[in-house]
Amino acid sequence: MKIVGVHHVAIICTDYARSKAFYCDLLGARVVAENFREARRSWKLDLRLPDGTGLELFSFPDPPPRPNRPEAAGLRHLAFAVKDVEAGKAWLEAQGVVVEPVRMDEHTGCAFTFFTDPDGLPLELYEADIRDPTASS
Repeated sequence: MKIVGVHHVAIICTDYARSKAFYCDLLGARVVAENFREARRSWKLDLRLPDGTGLELFSFPDPPPRPNRPEAAGLRHLAFAVKDVEAGKAWLEAQGVVVEPVRMDEHTGCAFTFFTDPDGLPLELYEADIRDPTASS
C-alpha cells in the first residue's frame, strides 16, 4: 500500500449553520454536496479546499463534548497550509476570531499559530511552501 495524500477530514459540529458559515464563508471552503440524512437527523456537508483536500462537516443530535485536555488521545488539531501566517492571523482577527501569537517551529523554522472553530476544535495555520494546484508543473 502507498498512501498518496489526505482525502478528507471529518468534523462533527454542534451548530450546523454556525459551523457551515465558519468553514465556508470565513475559511473559504467550497461546498461540493449537502445532504440531510433523515434516519440520523444529521446534515452531511462535503467541502473542498483549494488543494483538493476534503472536509466533511456532520451534525448529530446532542454529540458528546470533545475532551478539553490539550494532550488528550486522538486527533490533536487540523492544520491548514498558508503562504503567510502573519497575514492569515491578521485576517482572522479582523473577522473577530481569537488567534494565538505566531510561533516558530523549532525543527522546520516555519511560522504557525492556532485558533478554534465554533465548537473549540483546535485549528492551525502553518506557513508552508504551497504550490498552486491549478498551475501546471
